[in-house]
Amino acid sequence: MADTPAHPDVADHVRPPEELLLGFARALRAAGVHVTADRERTYLEAVAALGLDDPGAVHHAGRSTLCGSPADLERHDLVFAEWFGGTRAGTTPREPVRRSTPVAGLDAGAPDAADGRDEDVTTARASAVEVLRHRDVATLSRAEREQLAALFARLRPRAPRRRAHRWSRARRGGVDARRTLRSTLQRMGEPGDIAWRRRAARPRRVVLLVDVSGSMTPYADALVRLAHVYCVSGVPTEVFTLGTRLTHVTRPLQHRDPDRAIVAAGRSIPDWSGGTRLAEGLKAFLDRWGRRGMARGAVVVVFSDGWERDHPEALGEQVRRLAQVAHRVVWVNPHRGKAGYEPVQGGIMAVLPHVHDFVAGHSMAALTELTEVVADA
Repeated sequence: MADTPAHPDVADHVRPPEELLLGFARALRAAGVHVTADRERTYLEAVAALGLDDPGAVHHAGRSTLCGSPADLERHDLVFAEWFGGTRAGTTPREPVRRSTPVAGLDAGAPDAADGRDEDVTTARASAVEVLRHRDVATLSRAEREQLAALFARLRPRAPRRRAHRWSRARRGGVDARRTLRSTLQRMGEPGDIAWRRRAARPRRVVLLVDVSGSMTPYADALVRLAHVYCVSGVPTEVFTLGTRLTHVTRPLQHRDPDRAIVAAGRSIPDWSGGTRLAEGLKAFLDRWGRRGMARGAVVVVFSDGWERDHPEALGEQVRRLAQVAHRVVWVNPHRGKAGYEPVQGGIMAVLPHVHDFVAGHSMAALTELTEVVADA
């Protein structure tokens, strides 16, 4: 006999209702909704009062007790459609929750079957992708990490923009007096069209500093994949890793194939999953690269949990120096997006006064939001 899969579609008739409902609540928490123990208890009480036989009541009970924002409601519906998509213990079959808009990355032009079965399959796939996007990277299995790699390939980061020093021709903007006067003289003083000009926009450099120490190991692969996406996207990007030393890995990450690029980068990083000397690494970057122009006017993104036990004040001093030359400093902490997190670590408390943005980096959704923060910097 084949092994019974752990998915809730199988053998629910022998599972108690409490286990089924708590499993749904925990799946919702994994999708990024802040589900506390109090909310779980209230959810169970609400379902007990309304009855498990009514799928609509179970659905509305979850929305009322487990969600705290409009974004939570959408995630709830997606996870609910995936978790309760078929016949469950004590429930009757129902139509799965449908989205009114297609999810990016799925085939939008596939023909619908007469009985709606293709739409149901597409909805289930969209739900699974959306749940995966909000999962903590550190909790993913090998198969899920492979699916996540496919999602990274769909990312299209945009470069932040800056004003160029030179003026360029434009259809509107400021009056280009020199060209207007030259044109008038060519017509022997006859009036003509006014020439306009404005400063052109140039892409701003992005510098990624990725902590690959032991405490960041569960997230290092995803962060290096994100760095590879930036390197091949056309955004002017420089990538360094931080551990016990500073390593410049831009060149190996410029390979078009992501797996080959990551392998090549891994070979050039001697301190992967080792110790951490964040302050020394940042100082080496500033002394050798930063003040000479690489960080000047750039958007610098530091990926680290700030685990600096010995001299957190030294880390704060180096981030202060970095903020003086960079256009914007973004600190990405994978623990920032977890429920109950407080920035009480010595290293994080030392750098917070000097960073412009302190964002999460624990999931695909968080990293996607990070690309928007960088583009708008």
